[in-house]
Amino acid sequence: MFVAALWWGGISALSFLAVPLLFASLGSPAMAGPVAARIFSLQCWAGLVLGMALLLMLRRWRGEGVAIAPSALTTMGFVLFAMLLALVQEFGVAQNIVTARASGGNLRLWHGVGTVMVLGQWLCAGAVLWRLSAPRSEQV
Repeated sequence: MFVAALWWGGISALSFLAVPLLFASLGSPAMAGPVAARIFSLQCWAGLVLGMALLLMLRRWRGEGVAIAPSALTTMGFVLFAMLLALVQEFGVAQNIVTARASGGNLRLWHGVGTVMVLGQWLCAGAVLWRLSAPRSEQV
């Protein structure tokens, strides 16, 4: 459960506290934007590592015969979906934000898509944390 808490807490702290504080402190989006992009990239890679750790733990628990309901697959689905969102954000949306900034494209659209993807990751990580924090007999 510690890994799930670290994942959800990391997304919460970086996305909803550090990045807005960065933009408020630096004042200029031109200065804050590249730093925020690096934070989101770090968050993506951390999410992939933590998601993989969670998948391995869930698989091990299933193999050991720990009382895990069929809803373990649902928990794994939340982990996989969050990891997919992170990959699309890193290799799709982030590149479109850079391109839109350089070419005068629709920056607002791509920032909105990125925001939705971060929110999706946060919700999935929260669902995983909630499911893993259930009493052992009802877990996952």
